Amino acid sequence: MITTSTAQNTIKNEILFQGIGLHSGNSITVKLFPAPENTGIVFKRMDLDPPVEIPALANFVSQTNRGTTIAKEGVEVKTPEHLLAALSGAQVSNCYIELSGAEIPILDGSAIEFLKGIHKAGIQAQEALQERFVVQEIIRHVDEESGSELFLIPAEDTSYKVMIDYHTEVLGSQFASLDHLSDFETEIAPARTFSFLHELKPLLDKGLIKGGDLSNAIIYVDKALDDATLEKLKVTFGKESIAVKPNGILDNTSLHFPNEPARHKLLDVIGDLSLVGIPIQGQIIATKPGHKVNTDFAKKILTLVRNIKKLNVPVVNLEEPPVMDIKQIMAMLPHRPPFLLVDRILELSETHVVGLKNVTMNESFFQGHFPGAPVMPGVLQIEAMAQAGGVLVLSTVPDPENYLTFFMKIDNVKFKKPVYPGDTLIFKLELLTPIRRGICNMKGYAFVNGQQVSEGELMAQISRRNDTNE
Repeated sequence: MITTSTAQNTIKNEILFQGIGLHSGNSITVKLFPAPENTGIVFKRMDLDPPVEIPALANFVSQTNRGTTIAKEGVEVKTPEHLLAALSGAQVSNCYIELSGAEIPILDGSAIEFLKGIHKAGIQAQEALQERFVVQEIIRHVDEESGSELFLIPAEDTSYKVMIDYHTEVLGSQFASLDHLSDFETEIAPARTFSFLHELKPLLDKGLIKGGDLSNAIIYVDKALDDATLEKLKVTFGKESIAVKPNGILDNTSLHFPNEPARHKLLDVIGDLSLVGIPIQGQIIATKPGHKVNTDFAKKILTLVRNIKKLNVPVVNLEEPPVMDIKQIMAMLPHRPPFLLVDRILELSETHVVGLKNVTMNESFFQGHFPGAPVMPGVLQIEAMAQAGGVLVLSTVPDPENYLTFFMKIDNVKFKKPVYPGDTLIFKLELLTPIRRGICNMKGYAFVNGQQVSEGELMAQISRRNDTNE
């Protein structure tokens, strides 16, 4: 389900970062600028003529070898994940990011310098509300080749749990968690990237990690070193001497946290999943995460979010007071329990209405409709939809209590998924034609957990009570 709650944010002032690209070794300048509402995070390659814009969205991910790369029309932005994690941790919704090259600089190998710059520039709240993907059911994604696995579990807040195990004695199994995004700066942002020494040689042979040194990466030594390898590393990292410390880390690097690698993997998960384009409300559990499985999962969630929007799923904030509560609904509609099938009106305009019904096991129709396997009757879904539509049409008259609504026609009704006790039904009805002479022609949809369960075209007429035989 997609809801809105807090306001969108951008940065107050321009931010400048300069550093070396981890893989290219090139000096890169990065500038962050405020962006209008509903822009999202957008990268701009300013070294090209004309400049090329690449939205920070999962469908632009082009490869995930030793980092995430997004690309558009052959133009790339490499290793954006640490900067994206910092923007996500600061809850920045809209931002332009101008680059002088193809790679985000590595800085110290974590997200903390980016985050400090963002905080120094300041956060500016905007008028538009921020959409949020609220997890309503468990979503699982597995990379069969690596055995990596990610879960999204419904929760009242956003939290992360990450487990890693590379089957090495020097690192062992590690676990990291982030229970509240407000703790990102102290608990996750300072965690630096890491690697195993045996992985460096093939990367160097491929011309990668030209910008790496012993200050922006933790290097674990899980295999014995010979003198030739040590000499090569001295040249590579510009060091007069290199040693392996008792904790198995190359040179004199001190860990920021005992489980710094697991925390950095959590940082990567936050950065990669920000490519969904909107925040996720739920618990994210990742086992052996990596950029490929992270971004594949982000693509999966982004597709789900777009399908929800395509299906016209209303974006509602259930924490906000309703437009009409049950007492106000009963003051307008003549229906009464057990046949009053709308609990709240969440939106109401001249052309549409959004209503809600909480389906409980106490509904009278469950006593006789498949009592052993209760399912809400489809005709009652349409009736509930019609009652929400009745609020729409009756809101057009000054004295709705003196009117009744009657079905005239029901067309193109479709039932797509069953509705069970415990479900929350969201109805959205929109006028197909203007209301004339009390006749209302509407298209209605019903949703549960962001998935459409039924739809239909409804025609109804309102009449004064004294014009009926009642």
